[in-house]
Amino acid sequence: MEYDPRPGGVGPLSWGIVTDLINGAARETLMFAAVGFLLAGIDDLAVDIAYFIRRAWRRASGQADPVLSDIPAPRRPIAVFVPAWDEAAVIAAMLDTTLARWPHPGVRLYVGAYPNDWDTIAAIAAVAMREPRVRLVIGTRAGPTTKADCLNGLWAAMIADERAGTVPAAAVVLHDAEDVVHAGELAVYDHLIGRYDAIQLPVLPIPDPGSPFVAGTYVDEFVEAHAKQLVVRQAIGAGLPFAGVGCAVSRSMLGRIADARGGRPFDADSLTEDYELGLTLAAMGGRTAAPRIAERRGGPPVAVRACFPGRLDGAVRQRARWMFGIAFAGWDRLGWSGTRGIGDYWMRMRDRRQPLGVLVLGIAYAALVLWALAEMLALAGGPPPIRPTAWFRIALWISLGMLVWRAAMRAGFVTGAYGWREGLLSLPRMIVGNIISLIAARRALFRYVATLRGERPRWDKTAHRFPSPAELGERRA
Repeated sequence: MEYDPRPGGVGPLSWGIVTDLINGAARETLMFAAVGFLLAGIDDLAVDIAYFIRRAWRRASGQADPVLSDIPAPRRPIAVFVPAWDEAAVIAAMLDTTLARWPHPGVRLYVGAYPNDWDTIAAIAAVAMREPRVRLVIGTRAGPTTKADCLNGLWAAMIADERAGTVPAAAVVLHDAEDVVHAGELAVYDHLIGRYDAIQLPVLPIPDPGSPFVAGTYVDEFVEAHAKQLVVRQAIGAGLPFAGVGCAVSRSMLGRIADARGGRPFDADSLTEDYELGLTLAAMGGRTAAPRIAERRGGPPVAVRACFPGRLDGAVRQRARWMFGIAFAGWDRLGWSGTRGIGDYWMRMRDRRQPLGVLVLGIAYAALVLWALAEMLALAGGPPPIRPTAWFRIALWISLGMLVWRAAMRAGFVTGAYGWREGLLSLPRMIVGNIISLIAARRALFRYVATLRGERPRWDKTAHRFPSPAELGERRA
């Protein structure tokens, strides 16, 4: 671009200022993003190293994952809590599938509903009328409140049953209204509760052919989180957060938590009560396990399956709720007290780095745009963009190498659980996940600010669907 002396034209001084600003902004944003990616990459790499050290040690010592056939059938009574708000579309199918897969006569399903949700009440009641193992519990407050508030209502109903003569359950299992339970779950819980105060089984999202990129992000994140991160947390002695589904807490431990909280084990002011419950249990000295028990030798693990949001808006709402509860509110509500040492501090820092990670990610995308603009201006006759120094280029290459490693690790875990097609799809889904996180961060921040102003948290749930028999690999009778 040449000097233009006409009114409103670009003169030499203004041209220099514009190009200097763009070049400087490109350099500073790229440096910030590179340092952020480098630190996050080192953090992730440390988890990978811990995972492979544990894996090598187990192989060297001859340890192998147990097999479901080695575990006896459940014998003790077990209570299952299923909170439901606006779940008429899925709750009946979920309950029928659960009852069919769990013939254990000692299981009792406490299903919570709200007095202003008649459709869900009717769907639950239809199942409860023909199945005595299902107990419909209608709360006293109009919904939605929070999932934790609904769970407290189920706890109160269970306590009332115990006072009326029902044999106390050995454990309380948490599930959502859209979950597909595993037939071997109860056996695992009954086998391990007693040696451990809580159990968290893996969660495997069901791939959605109609949403391979949005719903698929859950596949990638849950596989890596439950196959690697929970394993590492347990290995280093850190507290294990619960997923809210596929987790069982011993009746005695949940009673201790309830006694410490005035009779309500779940914090009704929390939107991530599952995450907080796991850390609360650890702070009270409880022992939690995240077992991977194979269905058969060399087969997939006993795990909970579920369909996750396939639309961008639903994924954003859910991600925002997690980010709000864990990263923003978690800092205020849990702090750093009651930790188990350096490993627990490390994992809490990882849990709460999401907002900073989103900030780094946003600045990285801005840096790419600014650098491209600087190159375009240089081609149009402007000064060349400022080139990074040697040490900065080294940092960029290291960050790029860590990004490649991170992508390879994710693809490897997804391939192992779902096959090579999903493994390949996990690579472009990393970009989709970044976009979801960027949008969700804004929503989470606004919700957090609203609570600081006194607004009470509400159950910001997403629409659910229950998989068809074909998706479950089953045939209709």
